[in-house]
Amino acid sequence: MKLTDKVVFITGSTRGIGAATALEFAEAGSRLILNGRQDNLPTALKERLDSLGTDYHYLKGDIANKESVSELATTAWQIYGKIDILINNAGITNDKLMMGMKASDFDQVINVNLRGTFMLTQPIFKKMLKERTGCIINLASIVGLHGNTGQANYAASKAGIIGLTKSIAQEGARRGIRCNAIAPGMIASHMTEKLSERVKDQLLNRIPLNRLGQPGEVAKTAKFLAENDYLTGQTIVVDGGMTI
Repeated sequence: MKLTDKVVFITGSTRGIGAATALEFAEAGSRLILNGRQDNLPTALKERLDSLGTDYHYLKGDIANKESVSELATTAWQIYGKIDILINNAGITNDKLMMGMKASDFDQVINVNLRGTFMLTQPIFKKMLKERTGCIINLASIVGLHGNTGQANYAASKAGIIGLTKSIAQEGARRGIRCNAIAPGMIASHMTEKLSERVKDQLLNRIPLNRLGQPGEVAKTAKFLAENDYLTGQTIVVDGGMTI
């Protein structure tokens, strides 16, 4: 798929991987529909997009809210009359050990990461099926592949996304719809900046490449998946070798 003038809808695109992905597709000449829970795009991101001459729109909306996500899907499709690529990036964490995790802690993460992805994807997937073209990219995590202490809720949500991805890929293939997932490892972000040096050292010791990944490296993987018309149902791990 050539990305010039393609319409790309990216959730959770105000910072981190989402913002980097927006810039990656902007540089490829795509038209963007961006989303977040805040009122406006961050100034720095807006200025970068403007400097690239990007055609873009920003939609405020919470994918965990049933009414909000339905309106979000409808409005996003109406802006350009189509969505060529949907990138489900929005997600949260709420880490606690299993023995201390409340049902509400579990439900909160599942509702945003897994249920929210399903609720937004379903109406857009239906329209893509009618158009007989489309690409869906879901952000999973290596935690969804092997679990992690203190993240039972997050791991369950990301494992669910991997299963959802494979099912969508099977259902959409005959009508030209592809669906893949990306499973990032430890990516530099506002969350990793808060970690102590001791914890960072412990993490680096588990990564063969001995560094954290950058949001742009995940964004380049999303671009690769969008461009490659013969890839579907896959989960691409971007983790510096952490899962070896």
